[in-house]
Amino acid sequence: MSDSSSIELEGMLRRALAPVDPPEDLGMRLDATLTSLTDLVAGELEAWELAAVRDPRRWVDGLARPAAAAAIGAGAGAALVALRVHQSRGRRRASASDALDYAEQTVRAVADEARRLLDR
Repeated sequence: MSDSSSIELEGMLRRALAPVDPPEDLGMRLDATLTSLTDLVAGELEAWELAAVRDPRRWVDGLARPAAAAAIGAGAGAALVALRVHQSRGRRRASASDALDYAEQTVRAVADEARRLLDR
């Protein structure tokens, strides 16, 4: 390979691999999507519980659907908690006196967000 073609290849790679900033509203859209997903899962589990209690024959056969809903809900809920805690990291970092204080505040923020999500 000649020097000019390797320089050209390096330039093309540099342009192709340049960092791209995400859209400004990505966090809000992701939050809204995860929130609606957890709401849908909660509704699905509530509907299943009512239907399952009425018909004992469906107790064993109908476990796959609520198990999938619970798994999806748990994943979406965990992602929602992580997203919200991540979005508030600047305030915690600014108010923290040291790394240990920052870690304690982060653990409290995770617990608070999880509690808020479970209380809905």
